[in-house]
Amino acid sequence: MTLIEIIVLALIQGVTEFLPISSSGHLILPSVLLGWQNQGLAFDVAIHIGSLLAVIIYFRDDIRRMLLAWFGSLNGKVTDDSKLAWWVIVATIPAVIAGFLLKDFVENYARSALVVASTTIIFGLLLGYADYRATQHKNIYQLTWKSAIFVGLMQALALIPGTSRSGITMTAGLMAGMDRESAARFSFLLSIPTILGAGLLISLELAQTSSPIDWQAMLYGVLLSFVSAYLCIALFLSWISRIGMLPFVIYRLILGAVLLIFVFM
Repeated sequence: MTLIEIIVLALIQGVTEFLPISSSGHLILPSVLLGWQNQGLAFDVAIHIGSLLAVIIYFRDDIRRMLLAWFGSLNGKVTDDSKLAWWVIVATIPAVIAGFLLKDFVENYARSALVVASTTIIFGLLLGYADYRATQHKNIYQLTWKSAIFVGLMQALALIPGTSRSGITMTAGLMAGMDRESAARFSFLLSIPTILGAGLLISLELAQTSSPIDWQAMLYGVLLSFVSAYLCIALFLSWISRIGMLPFVIYRLILGAVLLIFVFM
């Protein structure tokens, strides 16, 4: 990988991992438009680590409270933070099950530019519909176990490239009645076990290969994806209540249309 490829791909991962605009839809663009090769497993690990560190550090206080409260709930002490911790666990389970059952199918049949373009548009429209119709009267602590399961089931759809994990979980949160910021915060908290699991799976695959590792590229990947992801989370949470989801819906429609043009050219 050239330095330009490292910078572009790491920034794409960091920014799009947490925005509802499909990271896979963007990561496929350099290969479609510029003919770049796949970045490889090692670099995938690096940019996942950067994104994971960003969300953990940003939500470090929330995570600390949730962990302490969760351990307390094992002794019968239930608080808002312990319930939130349980909802993150509950919402993660469907994605884990779907990942084990469907990973090979998705890898073999769903990683085409046509699939990415189609899902980018379809789930972008669904996000717009949810944002327009949402009652938005619940905060993050008013989530119920039924809503957590619903968000988790919707998150399982993110296995399909182009869906956007953050996009589909925010859509589900809005459909469950959460306000925009709460839907975004729950999506970001839910990303921690998801990204961690994905990173571990990629690391296991990497351990089974004999490919040489470009440690300099990995370092740049971690740093750039961390910085861009952290800034993205901070800016998104400060803006989302004011601007809504419409700009991201429009962007997804444009991105999907561009991908479709190149598919059929």
